[in-house]
Amino acid sequence: MDGNIEFTMGLSEGLAWPWPIAVYLFFAGISGGALATALFLRFYKKQTTNTPFYKAAALISFVTISLGMLCLVLDLTNPLFFWRILVYYNLNSVMSIGVIALSVYIPLVALICLFAFEEEIREIPALKVLVPVVEKLQGIRRPCEVTVLVLALAVCAYTGFLISALVRFPIINTSVLPALFIASGISAGAAAAKMVAVSMFKEDLHSQDMKILHGAEWPIMIAEMLFIFMIVTSLMTGNAGAQGAFEAFHTGEWAAVFWFGVVGIGFGGPLLLNFATGKTFSHSAKAFYLSGVCAVAGMMCLRMFILYAGQIFAV
Repeated sequence: MDGNIEFTMGLSEGLAWPWPIAVYLFFAGISGGALATALFLRFYKKQTTNTPFYKAAALISFVTISLGMLCLVLDLTNPLFFWRILVYYNLNSVMSIGVIALSVYIPLVALICLFAFEEEIREIPALKVLVPVVEKLQGIRRPCEVTVLVLALAVCAYTGFLISALVRFPIINTSVLPALFIASGISAGAAAAKMVAVSMFKEDLHSQDMKILHGAEWPIMIAEMLFIFMIVTSLMTGNAGAQGAFEAFHTGEWAAVFWFGVVGIGFGGPLLLNFATGKTFSHSAKAFYLSGVCAVAGMMCLRMFILYAGQIFAV
């Protein structure tokens, strides 16, 4: 930024990026991942109706990005001056570029929500005033969806670019991080949206949309594993500082977070529920929700591990 805003000592002290930033990374990943998945599916199937998954993704995306921005504001040294972020820009700063993207992304996500819930808006008397607005904006719906898809992926990647700028932290300072955050965001965002689609919008567990999404889970998870493997390998074979940072994967409480939270719950949980359990249970609603919770929890553990272990195990 321009030096007037600091994201360091709001709710936490002693770390360049404290826990509110980890929570923001989580929410931003869920928001971008859920909406990107829904729009990919919409374009792939050439859908014109507001499907349960589309509604769920739009709702989750708006709620989570709003909560994520709240975390960022609360972590400012002077939260009441958050408006300065929207006024002062430095195009040489990754943070400023991200703020510009978010400034466009958030209103467009709100607009996508209006499109997604047009039928519900018509049925609620207090919201009928919005109907003419939605109808007038229908003509730009497609370009809005294309723009939001690009921005959703950018929001996922931006969080990786943002923290990878910390050059003195080998785990964090890696070009693989944006790609890892996109993959994990899509994985967790899709899982969260699927659960909401089934529980709130009565999506059939075995619908065509759900089958496509289920089939996409494994390639995305494999991509996540590959990106993590690349980070680990680069640390193992790097200089003394990088090898020292590699200790985070096998020493102390953060190693437990990685192996139990990321690998065990995030990767092993869905794998176990889908392949190692009985066929009847693995296709049940309980297994579906457990698998979704594992994916979301694993993604949160990954964000926490990258941010905290990355700063603690530094040169």
